This record gives sequence, C-alpha cells and structure tokens, in this order.
Amino acid sequence: MRAPDFWGAPPGLAAGLLAPAGAVWTAAASLRRSLVRPYRAPSPVICIGNLVAGGSGKTPIVLSLAERLSQCGIDVHVVTRGYGGRLAGPVRVDLQEHDADAVGDEPLMLAAAAPTWVARDRAAGIGAACEAGAGLVLLDDGFQNPNFDKDLSVLAIDAGYGFGNGRVIPAGPLREPVEGGLARADAVVLIGDGPAPAEIERSGLPILRAALAPVDGARLARRRVLAFAGIARPARFFATLRGLGAEIVGAREFSDHHRFTAPEIAALRREAAAADAMPVTTAKDWVRLPAANRQGIEVLAIDLFWRDPTALDALLAPFLGQ
Repeated sequence: MRAPDFWGAPPGLAAGLLAPAGAVWTAAASLRRSLVRPYRAPSPVICIGNLVAGGSGKTPIVLSLAERLSQCGIDVHVVTRGYGGRLAGPVRVDLQEHDADAVGDEPLMLAAAAPTWVARDRAAGIGAACEAGAGLVLLDDGFQNPNFDKDLSVLAIDAGYGFGNGRVIPAGPLREPVEGGLARADAVVLIGDGPAPAEIERSGLPILRAALAPVDGARLARRRVLAFAGIARPARFFATLRGLGAEIVGAREFSDHHRFTAPEIAALRREAAAADAMPVTTAKDWVRLPAANRQGIEVLAIDLFWRDPTALDALLAPFLGQ
C-alpha cells in the first residue's frame, strides 16, 4: 500500500476523524510493552528503527554500520523481518537459493554485505544469529518491538519528511507518539539537509548527520529515462534523477515492496522504447524484478555518507572492543 497524502500534510479533517483510532493504537502498544518479558541475547543488539511508517533510510544505515563494524573485526549478523517474503524464518538468507518472493527485497541487499537472517519473530531471529556465531546483531527495524532487549537504539529520520503530520497511525504516519519514542532511543540519524525537528532538539539525543547519494549517477546525465519505483516515497527517487540531469520522459509509481510481474515489465519496456528512453529503477526494486526480466534495466544505487564519521565511531565505541 501507499501512504495517504494527508499523512504528510498539516492535520486536517481526515486526520482529526482518525485520531481516536490512533489513540487506541498507542494504548495497545503501551499495554504490550508493559506485559512482555524481553529476551536478552548473549551478544550485543543494535536496533536501527524509526518512528514513521515507510522508508526513512534504515536499511542504508544498517548496511553502513555492518561495513564499519566488520572492518573492526566484529562478526556482524543482520536480522530483519523480511517484509513481502513468504518465509517466516528464522532462516539465513542464501543469495544462491532465495529470491525476493521468498525473503523480501531488503534482505537480499543486506545479505550481500553481511550474514542476514529473516525472522518474523525477531527475538527468535536474534537467537538464531547468536547460535550461528554472531558477535553482534544489527536489527533492521524493530524499535517498537518489546520482545527483546536492545543495547543501542538508533532512530533513522528523514530530514525532509520529519514526522509527517505528527499523528499516530491511521491518522498519520507515526508508529507511536514522538516524545515516547525519543525517550527510549539512544541516538538519532538525521538523513538529508535541513534543521532537526524541534522535538529532537528538545530531547537532547545525539544527532548524527548523514546523506544518501547516488552511486555513479553522472552516467545518467542528459539521458532520456523512464523511471519506475515501488518504494515508500517514489518522488524522492524521481527527484534524485532530475538532480543528476536525467530527462524523465515518464515516472511510474508502484506500491512499496510491489512484486513486479513479467507483463508489467514488458509494458514498461514498450513505453520506454516508444519514447526512445532507458528504463531505470532503484536497487531495492531491481531485486524484486523477475530474474529473466532484468536485462536492459538500469539501476541507480544509493550509498549513505556520514557527515562526521568520528561521531559515528564515538557512538559505536562501546561495541568496538567486542
């Protein structure tokens, strides 16, 4: 599904009508946290989460941290829910055996960087990773899950989107009220330019600045492209292409984690050919394309860059001696 447009706008009638449902959501989550006895893993657990539904840059942060911690000699394993995949897990992702239908799209990207486990029961996934020798577990999402202890909780926040209209699901994009979430976090990674939301400034949490930048994007300058994406906010992808100087002859949006079919890809190819353009998509979308339909589709990959790497090392310092 796609997030409703009113989630990103100032609160209006729709948000007001749905506010009572948001209060019920909040109360249920609070009750759940109060009743659970969390699992304590034998290895440290670092959770990269967020406060809003949809993309905020969690996975690029996990990829970056996995690389940094591995460079320090730590045997890092990643645990993720595997949204969109059919396997409940815990199962270790095998790039030779699994596809996006089996484990979801993000696990395939993560498994290329570090041993990755898919588990709908994240506590069980953490346990499986530790039994397999993980010296540290990186969790992609799961900040609101009370079923396991976290040694470090980091919130990913899109500086351009912030907290949307500031309301809790379904009245807005928030998974929980901002103040409560920030109170349980240890640090914030603010992705993009612009000032930090006032709530973060008041929280006193460490703020690490980062940016997402395209890999080898210059190759798309002055190219005619048909862009398509099934991510949380496709408009960001299209804006990135325009910023690179690409000429977008068509921009096709699909729902987040959309499973592309062969007929859909064939239609996109025909549209691109008619416009003398090249089809281009995101790395997250590319892994969901049927393998037989990937040829000739350009991929624009994204990397995360830290504004102050020393601040990152300071945050990770307690774990670097593991």
